[in-house]
This record gives sequence, structure tokens and C-alpha cells, in this order.
Amino acid sequence: MISKLLYVCSLVLLVSCSSQRSPVVSRAVSKDHGHIGAGEGPAWKNGSLYFTDGKHINRLGPDGKTTVFRHNASNGLLFDHEGRLVACESGLRRVTRTEKDGSITVLAERFRGKRFNTPNDLCMDSKGRIYFTDPRYGSREGMEIIEPGAGCIRGYLSGDVPVEGVYLIDSPGKVTRIHCDGAERPNGIFISPDDRFLYIADNNNNTHGGSRKLIRYELNAKGDVKAGTRKVLFDWKDGRGPDGMKMDAQGRIYVAAGTNKATEFESTRFKAGCYILSSSGRLIDFIPTSPDECCNCAFGGADGKTLFITSGGHLWSVPLK
Repeated sequence: MISKLLYVCSLVLLVSCSSQRSPVVSRAVSKDHGHIGAGEGPAWKNGSLYFTDGKHINRLGPDGKTTVFRHNASNGLLFDHEGRLVACESGLRRVTRTEKDGSITVLAERFRGKRFNTPNDLCMDSKGRIYFTDPRYGSREGMEIIEPGAGCIRGYLSGDVPVEGVYLIDSPGKVTRIHCDGAERPNGIFISPDDRFLYIADNNNNTHGGSRKLIRYELNAKGDVKAGTRKVLFDWKDGRGPDGMKMDAQGRIYVAAGTNKATEFESTRFKAGCYILSSSGRLIDFIPTSPDECCNCAFGGADGKTLFITSGGHLWSVPLK
């Protein structure tokens, strides 16, 4: 009994130590695959990487050639447990699933009869339920989901304000709002493998003093956020905040963020690239990219040990241990 306990403790210690170390192969050099329309996305399936350029969903095949998979203005992508592509169709303000026969199933298009803002990013829990974010960057015109005193949007002193929220899709057309207290403009999103935590890239980056934080919330068994569990793991302060994110098996968090060119709202304190954090938010490593902006990342490759990063239309890759 004692020997088994010692063995388990050793395994726990080993995993804990490995999660604090950089996962990047020693002396590895990041590869720039060029400007191939890799603005957002990305998602890996069967030897191909899928990503978006604002007008199309593109596919980089095993032969190294990039082709158009769908003509559609999309942002975040993922493949569900059955291998079907789920997309945040930012242009049409909806979330869809491409079936294996090529047909399109609309999973979410409206909330209480109102159109979404601009579905941005998404993730899936172990039950196959889909969480997605719905911020609005740029013009505020046409935002339909309005609630009295909702959200934390700067520039509104009182009364009705537009909602930039997080939603959960249980099945096609069945959508509920997830209340993430203290999140101003949810962008990137992912859920821990055990469904215990929801992570939000709160990126209000075109507002002076806006939030640019990675936030973690605890979830209950129903998939709702537990009140009072908000925890800030990392703060990009006055730089360009977090965008797309992923988590590896050791609990390390990979966050696309930063900028190499200052703007009216963003400093260059945090450069463009992928920030690799421990589960508690400690910076472990940084993979620089160019040009601006570094928007998202995904695991892929034959063994799943390649990190792909989209940045300013360029696709970057780096080998992991």
C-alpha cells in the first residue's frame, strides 16, 4: 500500500514539474510558412490544418498546398467529437456545423430572437456542448442583444447597454447565456479537459484602460459559471490583450497575444507571439511571431506535437516535446 502511494505521489510530482517547464523543443526555430491567409482558426484534422482569412475557410493539405474549403467569413474553428467542422461565422453572425455530406447545420443564430454580434471563438466540453464568445470590435451599430445595465462596457453610463457575452449550445437552436462576471469583451475561450474551468481571453483592446486579461472561472456540473470564482491569471496591461488560446495535457496554456506596432490604444510592452503559461498563470516561454496581429493557435502534426500559430495572415509552426 505504501509503495503504491509513493508511486502515485511520484507521478503527481513528475506531472507537476513538467507542467512548469517549456514544452518547446530545445533550440527549435519557428518556421514561417508565409502569407497563406492564416488569420484565425486554426484547427487540425487528418493531416490538414484549417484556418480562416476573413473571407474563406482555408485548408493546408499534406501536400503543402493551400486551398479554399468554404467561401465564408469565419473566425474560430474546431472539429467536434464526430470530426465535423464547427465555425464561428462572424460575417453571418452565427455558429454552424459542416456535416460530413457538406451540408450546413445552423447551431446558433439568435438569442431570444435577437441576432448575435460577431461570434468569435469557441470550444467544446467532454459532453459535446459548445461554448462561444460574442464580442463586437469596431462599429457598435447593429448590436441587437440589449439588457438593462448588462456587461461592463465602457462608454455607457446608465440604462440599456449591448451585451458582449458567452453562450452555451446544448443542441442546434438551444442556446443559453453564461454569465462571466467581470469580463468586458470575451474573445478567446477554452474549457479544461475535466470540464472544471472555463478560460476567457478578455480583450477590450480598442478602449483606453480596457481589460486585456486571461480570466479563469469555475464551472458547476451543469456547465454554468460558479458565482464569485473569477480569477485573473495574466494581465497584458496596456498592450494588445489575449486572443485565441489552447491547453495541453499538462495544463499549460498557450495564448496568442501582443503586438509589434503601437496603436492609439495598445503599447508594445508585450510583443506579438504565443505566450505559454502555467495553469496558475506564470509565464513559462514566449514564441515571437510577425507581422501583427498574433491571433490564434492549435496543436497538430502527425503526432500532435506541432504548435501552429496564425499571425497577420502568416502561418507559423514550432515543434513541441
